Amino acid sequence: MTDLTAAHISRNARRTRTGLMGYLDLYRQRRALAHMDDAQLTDLGLTKAEAQQEADRPVWDAPNHWQR
Repeated sequence: MTDLTAAHISRNARRTRTGLMGYLDLYRQRRALAHMDDAQLTDLGLTKAEAQQEADRPVWDAPNHWQR
């Protein structure tokens, strides 16, 4: 029987960030970004064009730090 310690589960969770739930989260974040107003984007330090460019990326185009 395998030992499923919290550290083991945590390591595996980090490795599978690009799994289905990770992609779903990324999709939701990009949709929210696309619907932000100018004041919200200014708070994030983004222009409308930068936000739209990020929102238009395909869901499988995950951030580099997700790929290990």
